[in-house]
Amino acid sequence: MTNILFSLPWPLPARATRQPIVPVFLPYAGCPVRCVFCAQHIQTGRNPAPLAATLKTALAVLRHRREQGLPPAELAFYGGTFTAQPPAALRACLNLFETACRQGLASTFRCSTRPDAVDTPRLALLRDAGCSMVELGIQSFDDAALAAARRGYDGACAHAACQAVTAAGLRLGVQLMPGMPGVTPEIFLRDVSRLCTNPAAVTAHAVRFYPCVVMEGTELARLWREGRYIPWPLETTLDALAEAWLMALHARMPVIRMGLAPENDLAAALLAGPWDPALGTRVMARALFRHVRRGLEARGLRGLIRLEVPRRCQGYFWGAHSELRAAWAGLGLATPPVWSTGHLIRIEARSAP
Repeated sequence: MTNILFSLPWPLPARATRQPIVPVFLPYAGCPVRCVFCAQHIQTGRNPAPLAATLKTALAVLRHRREQGLPPAELAFYGGTFTAQPPAALRACLNLFETACRQGLASTFRCSTRPDAVDTPRLALLRDAGCSMVELGIQSFDDAALAAARRGYDGACAHAACQAVTAAGLRLGVQLMPGMPGVTPEIFLRDVSRLCTNPAAVTAHAVRFYPCVVMEGTELARLWREGRYIPWPLETTLDALAEAWLMALHARMPVIRMGLAPENDLAAALLAGPWDPALGTRVMARALFRHVRRGLEARGLRGLIRLEVPRRCQGYFWGAHSELRAAWAGLGLATPPVWSTGHLIRIEARSAP
């Protein structure tokens, strides 16, 4: 039995943008249908308000930032289906950005929309108005899952929309929903693989993972009460997201969100499903553990003797409430890791007898 030294790369998660973002929430605006899982007023912490009032508030926020000496921001139009709004409403949003840009308050904007609400003229309008990124609420590329969630489009439409965004010279963001009706862990990871390993077909610049949860007031709540929908268990979700996060990490595709933000009304409206305030920490911790374990298995090694990990992993190495200490001990890690600079994981382990 001998000791083996080797290193594994641990890429720094890429950042989609370093520019500060000022969100403008437009719940349900332009939405042609109400999806079975949708409760945007709870997910965003904003009830629908008159558009003029929402835009006025956004401009006031931007001006307040300037008074504080902060740099120009990126406006982000979230919620609803931005490109399917009535023409006057869409123009009002673009006018807000034009005003903010002219006054030095904002330099670009992004928006979220549905894949069946983008076409060449609308994308050209966004690009020429100063848009930097279009985030598509794909949810899944699987036809059966999209039908089960009543999304109103199929995988081919979702795929074509991704291509149209990048062809228009815009950066593409993709939102996926693990655990949505009809989405199994295998389907979810296949969706992620489509974004990460097939860049000739779809080139995503950022991705969000929103595990499906059951919110009061949705069609999904009725299906859940009738026993016709069963949400993913939290453990299943953590494992699937850990694998997806690893795939995105190695593809240098930023994961800019995992799970719903803890808005004030969320706890009261959440009926079931894999929501956890420490979801991101737990996912990244599991991804790191899997990466090291696979490195050992690939070399036929057992029994960690020493582990040196980039310092940027320190905040999530053990998982939430040190939940992975036993798992690391099972690999032989008897002492805490050594924190280092750089991007390599250095490992000393025993060879098999």
